[in-house]
Amino acid sequence: MKRLRILVLMHEDLVPPDAPLTEQDVTSADWKTEYDVVTTLRTLGHDVKPLGVKSDLGVLRSAMEDWKPHIAFNLLEEFDGVAVYDQNVVSYLELLHVPYTGCNPRGLMLARDKVLSKKLFSFHRIPFPDFMVVPQGRRVKRPKWLPFPLIVKSVTEEASRGISQASIVQDDDKLKERVEFIHASVGTGALIEQYIEGREFYVGVMGNGHVRALPVWELMMDKLPEDARRIATERVKWNRTYQTKYGIRSEEAGNLPEGKAEEIQHLAKRVYRALGLSGYARIDVRMDAAGQVYVLEANPNPQIAHDEDFADSAEKAGYTYQELLQELLRIGLRRQPANSPPKKPSPSLT
Repeated sequence: MKRLRILVLMHEDLVPPDAPLTEQDVTSADWKTEYDVVTTLRTLGHDVKPLGVKSDLGVLRSAMEDWKPHIAFNLLEEFDGVAVYDQNVVSYLELLHVPYTGCNPRGLMLARDKVLSKKLFSFHRIPFPDFMVVPQGRRVKRPKWLPFPLIVKSVTEEASRGISQASIVQDDDKLKERVEFIHASVGTGALIEQYIEGREFYVGVMGNGHVRALPVWELMMDKLPEDARRIATERVKWNRTYQTKYGIRSEEAGNLPEGKAEEIQHLAKRVYRALGLSGYARIDVRMDAAGQVYVLEANPNPQIAHDEDFADSAEKAGYTYQELLQELLRIGLRRQPANSPPKKPSPSLT
């Protein structure tokens, strides 16, 4: 296997330490994903340089000029504290003609804007919950065609930010209250969706033109209190104490009707292509009691720590964690941005 120079991009607060660490140190750390990626790439024999990026692209330009990496492994989820600005960093990489892992800037822009995504879903006849939007500074006026229960989210934020049990509302007073909360506390417009009672599935997709859907994964919330809605709140996703207390876990989806897993995988690939995604992404869907599947959103560049949903699903598909990262490198090196000059032959990864 040819040795690659890989510049791993991450937030400057998430650069993992070089000192020897215990498994407990890593498991509880905010920089677990960054640590898993960096150490695994080094285990594969590559020359790896972590680079912390916050609000200055100069450090990125300097690293490119001084070190001349073969590829950038992109783990950035924001720039200058703004989640949707990560697409601009990827655009900068394209201007520098540097290959990178993960999604292209246009795909990031389309997927991060949940409202724009739904409009594209409508054009492509992809099923999704009915919705409306309340921009910041506007009051909510619910149309009659959008009945309760409803769930209120941020238009652009990811990682379940701003989502709690209180996000599901049953009357107009609570709806108004929750919209005001999103405007004031999250600082974005509010997305109001039809609430779909049912099971929540995640489907990993990898590739550029030719894409592969990984096995369907399910977020298991069966041990939550009886009066709690089965939704991926911030606590469900990120609070390990809460997860342990209520047995929250993710695993391969079971007890699906015949052909349903293949239907969901096919739908995930349709979403991936409709939004022009590349690299890798996770498509989130819900299925109601009647078996109808609705797309909630697409998440380009999802978490790829060793024990996260995406890596677990990839392992079920036959990829070890090392092989998964190697495949993401291959996909990044193969991608040819529009109107860019012909590439030099990519380093062999076999």
